[in-house]
Amino acid sequence: MTTSKRRCRTCDTWLASDNRGEHCGRCTAASTLHAPTPPPEFWAKPTLREAFESRNIGQVFRAYRQAQSPTLPQATLAAWLDLTQGRVSEIERLRRPVTDLDRLERWCNALRIPHHLRWFNGGVHDVRDTETHEAQEKSLADLGLSYAPSLPSTVEVVAELGRHDMERRTFLTGALFSVAASIAPSRDWLLATLDEAGTARGKISSEQVEAIRRTFGVFQELDVMRGGGHAREQLSTYLTSHVVPLLKSNDPDTETGRALYEAAAEQLYLLGWMAFDNGEHSLAQRYLIQSLRLAQAASSPELGAHVLAGLSDQATLTGHPDHAVQLAKAGRAGLAQGHSDACLADLWALQARAEGAMGDAKAAARSVHLSETAYANVDHDNEPEWARFIDHAYLNGEYAHTFRDLERPDETAHFARLSITESERQNRARRGSMAQAALSRSALDNHDLEAAASAGMAAAKLAVTVKSSRSVEAVADLRSRLRDHRESSAIREFLDVSGALLPLMGPRS
Repeated sequence: MTTSKRRCRTCDTWLASDNRGEHCGRCTAASTLHAPTPPPEFWAKPTLREAFESRNIGQVFRAYRQAQSPTLPQATLAAWLDLTQGRVSEIERLRRPVTDLDRLERWCNALRIPHHLRWFNGGVHDVRDTETHEAQEKSLADLGLSYAPSLPSTVEVVAELGRHDMERRTFLTGALFSVAASIAPSRDWLLATLDEAGTARGKISSEQVEAIRRTFGVFQELDVMRGGGHAREQLSTYLTSHVVPLLKSNDPDTETGRALYEAAAEQLYLLGWMAFDNGEHSLAQRYLIQSLRLAQAASSPELGAHVLAGLSDQATLTGHPDHAVQLAKAGRAGLAQGHSDACLADLWALQARAEGAMGDAKAAARSVHLSETAYANVDHDNEPEWARFIDHAYLNGEYAHTFRDLERPDETAHFARLSITESERQNRARRGSMAQAALSRSALDNHDLEAAASAGMAAAKLAVTVKSSRSVEAVADLRSRLRDHRESSAIREFLDVSGALLPLMGPRS
């Protein structure tokens, strides 16, 4: 029996023989995702430069599409702009340019067009100065990646990161993440921490520092409950306008100065984690490196180890588990100068994740056991605020993902259920969504399609309620794995419902 060839209902291109849907992969992606951020050199293409100099958004649309390889269909561009294909075609043909500022700004935001190319809002510079701006963008690419010996230099970098993150939502989204950039700061932090062992630390007593700490607690709660894309802009604004001026006028060698720098390091870590959860790894890495530097200035080996745990998690997620193991080990070595069983449990759990990703089952199982042992010793009354969410919901979720990567479905299901139960008790949708996704994977590995569909449906419904790229990626991964099992009515229902929900998901700042 032969199957007639079919066309994509959006762009009319021929569908691949193994595509059982109604749209090609490019249009499916366009219907659920925002436009990707092109690399800086994309905007330097001559056709695009001419289009921007014309100051006509229609010419920009056409040049933008034709600069892609292959040429981007009008229907795909329309999906990103929330327009119809016919409307895009009409705008491209208009000789008289669109002048509505709100629409121009909205469309440029959707296509991630750099601010210095937006002629209609006065721009930072004239479009003919693009070469100068490209050089400036290149210099920004290195911002925040170094572990500066000078604290004043570090504070200036923190201020710059906050300003760019607050004012330019596309800052560094086109920059490539480099895991190697995390390794050198971890070494510098470890050496400095070991050199400073035994430094006296005073009791935090400043009301101003306590206010900063309370603010951190509020934003950490928002992140845990609603995802990293929810409130980062507000936190970066608070850091830039309230905390940075205090850093410039206080000495970290004093009792309250150390407390201030530690509180600032906590906020930088949280900003990094929010960017991490929102899928902005290049920016996240910069925040975490600067947090590490301030943690060292505050003589807080516990917080520094916590930052290295975040860098280790990022390394695994971006496909560098070998580096993740190094970062986790450096964190434990530095933690020997302080004390936090919760952080120790986290570092072992993240080392297990990395070892699981590398397929080292024996090492991963050992690290999970050591993580459980460390957590059994936790005294929550003596743990810092940032360690509050290193708990059963979080740790069991990490263990579940470890055994998922090792393709051991029984252990995956065991730990996923423990994480789900605790996540439900706390109403932690992001953690619950990822644990349900792991449970779905374990059911699929055990060939239980109905259970896989049920857990997948729960993961999708929870993912809609948060702003987390990790939750979205977990659901997208399930859809990809379950698509070959459409003969099951339960799987078809999951694919239909999750497909309808996908446009409502995603990292939104």
